[in-house]
Amino acid sequence: MEPISTDNTKAQMRKGVLELCILSILLEGDAYPTEIIDKLKDTKLVVVEGTLYPLLTRLKNINLLTYRWEESSSGPPRKYYKLTESGERYLNELQQSWKELVEAVNKTIERGIK
Repeated sequence: MEPISTDNTKAQMRKGVLELCILSILLEGDAYPTEIIDKLKDTKLVVVEGTLYPLLTRLKNINLLTYRWEESSSGPPRKYYKLTESGERYLNELQQSWKELVEAVNKTIERGIK
């Protein structure tokens, strides 16, 4: 019997926290998509543009983000995303939920380690 791959489960876990991570990056300041992707890569959360752009659009459409165009000296204008006030409140709620989830999961895992 071949070992079962955890790749799909890992991908689903990453996808589940991607929104939280993107909003957290934007809490640091406005950013354009390539910057967001680079910051995610720095933390080993590899995301492609085909995943990021639809998520940014969805977050903008529900008023969690806004954007502005800014001229670039090295190419076409860039779209910079920014958290709205609603986005900041939403992020605070997500962060609290994340802390509670991590605590619950850690307690459950620790039981199994004993």
